[in-house]
Amino acid sequence: MKKKEKLHLSSKKHAGAFNQPLIFFLFTCLIFSLTGARLFWIQIINGSYYKKLSEENRIKLIANPPIRGRLLDRNGVVLADNKLFYSLSIQPRLVPSSDWIDLRKSLSDLLNVPSDQLELAFNRNNSDTPYKKVLLTDLSAEQVIRFKEQEKNFYGAQIDISLVRNYPHKSLAAHALGYTQLITQNEFSKLSERGYKLSDQIGRKGIEAAYESELRGKWGGEMLEIDAIGTVQRSLGFRRPKAGKDIKLTIDLEMQRTAEKVLSDKVGGAIVALDPRTGAIRAIASHPTFDLNFFSQPFTNQQYNNLFLSSNRPLLSRAFNAYDPGSTWKPVTAIAGMESGKFPASQKLNTVPCIKYGSHCFPEYNKRGFGWIGYEDAFRVSSNTFFYQVGVGVGSKALYDAAIKLGFDNYTGIETLIDENKGLVGNKEWADKGRGWGKPGETPWIVEDMASASIGQSVVLVTPLQLARAYASFANGGYLITPHLVDGNINWRSEKYFQKVDIQDTTFETIRRGLRKVVTSGTAIGINIDPSIIPPVAGKTGTAEDSSGGEDHAWFAGFAPYDSGEIVIVAFAQNTPGGGSVHALPMAKKMFQTWYELNSNEQLISVGEELES
Repeated sequence: MKKKEKLHLSSKKHAGAFNQPLIFFLFTCLIFSLTGARLFWIQIINGSYYKKLSEENRIKLIANPPIRGRLLDRNGVVLADNKLFYSLSIQPRLVPSSDWIDLRKSLSDLLNVPSDQLELAFNRNNSDTPYKKVLLTDLSAEQVIRFKEQEKNFYGAQIDISLVRNYPHKSLAAHALGYTQLITQNEFSKLSERGYKLSDQIGRKGIEAAYESELRGKWGGEMLEIDAIGTVQRSLGFRRPKAGKDIKLTIDLEMQRTAEKVLSDKVGGAIVALDPRTGAIRAIASHPTFDLNFFSQPFTNQQYNNLFLSSNRPLLSRAFNAYDPGSTWKPVTAIAGMESGKFPASQKLNTVPCIKYGSHCFPEYNKRGFGWIGYEDAFRVSSNTFFYQVGVGVGSKALYDAAIKLGFDNYTGIETLIDENKGLVGNKEWADKGRGWGKPGETPWIVEDMASASIGQSVVLVTPLQLARAYASFANGGYLITPHLVDGNINWRSEKYFQKVDIQDTTFETIRRGLRKVVTSGTAIGINIDPSIIPPVAGKTGTAEDSSGGEDHAWFAGFAPYDSGEIVIVAFAQNTPGGGSVHALPMAKKMFQTWYELNSNEQLISVGEELES
């Protein structure tokens, strides 16, 4: 190699050697700059955030759930409370198949349960996680004690404890009370902001849902300081969970029991009993019903489907659902007639075997007619042709206006509004708009519709609760009340909840006298018994064709005592042919009797307390 070339190569090597410290220095500066920037970001920009994370790694909250408030009847009897629920579970990953047979036999002997029952639960593919299989639920105290005494011998098995909702009377007032269920994952994303946890129960129906915010309470817990390996160092404070508020209902347990009993042999039906002076509901029952405790324990998909997909629809509240009211609707037609001025209170009409409207001859109740009669006798004998003439004579608007004044075609205002059907009062405007299923202009209102509407058939649907509310106005002097299940701190006789109906007092009096005649000498004469057992009653029977195609419905709606109006009873027997006098009236009779017995006892107690003082 030439000398010049050697010198050139040598100079390049030395230049690279001289540059290496410079590069290292620059790289080091870059590293320190980036590190400094990161520290600045962590400590200055996001300092509070990372401090919080550090604290969370050092501080743990051991949460304590609140106890849900109880539901009580008007006398303080417990209708819903809470109980400890014990279940036996196993962690399959800790129990090899070879050990399961021996473990199963030991558990079977210890807890006195069939071995094949444990086997079935072990193999069941349900909602259990892969890490836990629930073998037994609702263990007795004796079973829990036996297991705990020998727990160390049952590796992989454990007793799980939870607090669940308990309904001591099972199906009693099920639709009014409602039930609770665990919140879902989807719900949790929203409810977590309101303090809910994934393990929380939430009210789904009835009072449980309507008063969820008062019943649920607030979580508590203990703050613990832990070290890096999770060892507890000290307690930083404890906050007691706040129990939910007890809710006292207006329901009377004994009246509710009677309501459930008189419905038990019916295909379906409902009972409503309320105080027309305040709107307080004393009993509200629906049949078929269901055991509320079903939702407080694990259930299979089959059990769930048996309840929710049952053809008799036990979850449906018949008290809140709408049906053809039949002749119990006739007071509404009477109001329309008298208030319109076309058929005043003194009006008499000739009742005949049938009256032809359009293409159909609408028959009289007795197929013969009752001659010339007025409103009071028309109620007494339940004349159809009398009310056909009144209804067709005043037209759909007048009938609709009268119905609206009594609260029909609208919600009643009860707390459990989510479960309530608003019903239907068909009229010309509704028909012109398509009746809810057709196209506007293609389903016109015809005279046959008007005749049917006059006696509560075909185009009229009301709920038992709506009917009870309307009859309360006949009992209390013409006021529309707000039905409720909880009194709270509300003045239920204030104008907001106790509204004077825009109907003449003379109209109400005519209806009241007519309803009394129904009982003294008409279709409801069967309710007349010793006045020491039932006070004087006024009311109306009803037999309604089921517009959906089923058997006839049976109704009775009335109030007692006639002079003071202290209780309203509506009895409804769904698809129970034979008439309101045969089926609904005896149901109402037993309800009046129970109320009178309870009321008499309350008066005796009150007198006794006064004498003592």
